[in-house]
Amino acid sequence: MVPRIPLFALAPITSLVWITTLASSPRPNILWITCEDMSPTLGCYGDKFADTPNLDKFASQSIRYTHAFATNPVCSPSRSCLITGVYANTLGTQHLRADFPIPRYIKGWPSLLRDAGYYTTNNVKTDYNTGSESRLIQESWDESSPKAHWRNRKGKDKDKPFFCIFNDMTTHQSRSMVWLYGEFRKEVQSRLGECEIHDPAKVPVPPYYPDTHVVRKTLARFYDCVSVMDKNTGKLLEDLEKDGLAEDTIVFFYSDHGSGLPRHKRLTLDSGLHIPLLVRFPQKFRNFAPANPGESTDRLVSFIDFPPTVLDLLGLEIPGYMQGTPFLGAKPPEGKTYVFGARDRVDEAYDLTRSVRDKQFLYVRNYWPHISANQPSYYSDLGEIRGEITRLAKEENLDATQLSYAGPTRPREALFDTLADPLNLENLAGKPEYAQTKARLSKALAAHLVETRDLGFYPEEWIWENVRAKGTNPYEFAKTLPQAPSPDLLKILDSELTMDEKLGLLGNDDPVLQYWGLKLLGGSDLCESCFDDLRYTMDQRHPSYVRTEAAAILARHGQKDGLDLLVQTLGGTDPDIVLRAARALELLGETACPAIPAMHKAHTRWKSPGNKGSIPLFIWFSMEAALVNLGESVPNPGL
Repeated sequence: MVPRIPLFALAPITSLVWITTLASSPRPNILWITCEDMSPTLGCYGDKFADTPNLDKFASQSIRYTHAFATNPVCSPSRSCLITGVYANTLGTQHLRADFPIPRYIKGWPSLLRDAGYYTTNNVKTDYNTGSESRLIQESWDESSPKAHWRNRKGKDKDKPFFCIFNDMTTHQSRSMVWLYGEFRKEVQSRLGECEIHDPAKVPVPPYYPDTHVVRKTLARFYDCVSVMDKNTGKLLEDLEKDGLAEDTIVFFYSDHGSGLPRHKRLTLDSGLHIPLLVRFPQKFRNFAPANPGESTDRLVSFIDFPPTVLDLLGLEIPGYMQGTPFLGAKPPEGKTYVFGARDRVDEAYDLTRSVRDKQFLYVRNYWPHISANQPSYYSDLGEIRGEITRLAKEENLDATQLSYAGPTRPREALFDTLADPLNLENLAGKPEYAQTKARLSKALAAHLVETRDLGFYPEEWIWENVRAKGTNPYEFAKTLPQAPSPDLLKILDSELTMDEKLGLLGNDDPVLQYWGLKLLGGSDLCESCFDDLRYTMDQRHPSYVRTEAAAILARHGQKDGLDLLVQTLGGTDPDIVLRAARALELLGETACPAIPAMHKAHTRWKSPGNKGSIPLFIWFSMEAALVNLGESVPNPGL
């Protein structure tokens, strides 16, 4: 095996020593080929409708992982993990397009390869989900652009080994679901021959979807995207061969999370987290492979393991802050017992779901069960299939399996036997014979939340208040807490609270517990006597996130003062605070009619060129969706 070098040997003063040490050992190139929004919908994974000859051939030369998983069912938090080797929920980067900084000593790990003499490139996408993104890009990559390529090595870089990432966007939900069909045909389907285009009449429809023309057309469209991605991957592998580099390069192929279709992306089910992973070892590096070419392994692996795996393959020391373990190498550690998943805010849609999985069972904990898994989300709702499912749910034209996704609520806990039920259709959480399994997985999840200091249980505004006041970042701030999430909060979340106990939390001195009292009340039918408790939390002495959550509940129950506070908050200047009010108004439907003038004003204001960043965009998403749903005319609808 390549000799392992401690991190101090990577300092510039001793870099020549490191290079000399490795001079007698071959150093592999590493190529990562990633695609967007794709579950294992490949022929080599048993999908008979997929047309993927290039990846099927590649799989015959590779190790096929059957139990590989993303850490988050959406791109940016997953990419935050992939570039740092730290869970997004530990860094505070778990919400889509978060802007929290991370510590300077947590580096983009390809920088360690650069220090070791590698040429590193990233083609197209970064999306690392942090205010430190520009720093991560600068330190990680010799080149990060749509033209980045191993072929760009010149001068002093010409003979360096490389680590290159190519990110293929073809299967992204924008192409497979959101774009207007004419644009999809022009940009994607035109690259297929007539016989390669998938027939909607023949597409397999999973039982959690209604079998309609719109659904079939969208599924066929997704498979067309997969076929084009397969062609792109084949071309890239062909370039590697033509350049005479295939025998010197270890190649990874994987997707960034599950498919960008309803019930896939954004959910912590297998459809959202299970990914294809193929790794090809040339003959000279075959000693690192866990099996022979064309064979599979059921070892559990997660994105958290990818950075330490490459570092270990190259004999480099793994930074102590990384939270994963290598799954490849001459002597990798024992395999994992569990992998974990997390869903938080995506665009303007707030949520909090966690999951834990072993090789057989998947346990999902929905901390806001009163929210539909199919909750409105502006960008996703541009997809025709989303409107179809939502309409049929409203018309009560879906069966029980379909309503498990599209219904108004979710179970607090879900347990699935993934061997007997790979689509995660039958919830076993309430069956006595599975009580021990559920308890074991629930205990593992609780330990993981504490071990990783999961920051998803704290409002974003609360984290901003604390990191700004202390001049720090969420990662370092969490270390100052006795425990995160706190024991009191975990005890509350593990209990079946009575209405009086939930209302009692509103008077707690801890604003985080007040906030959770409101979240736990969110799906309840409240009587007039409860409104005074809610009005107490709307008082100016309480922080914005508490006041806004209380106002949203009151407004849903027709209380004018709740709606008035949402309108007042919508006129604020802090985008994180405004977003919470905007989302509340979006979900109110016709109840929000008196707020229409304020929503028009916010719609114009937050879309203006002067408002940079994703949170202003998500505020605009909320206002666009709310106004359109109320029948209002808005300028330039859509993106």
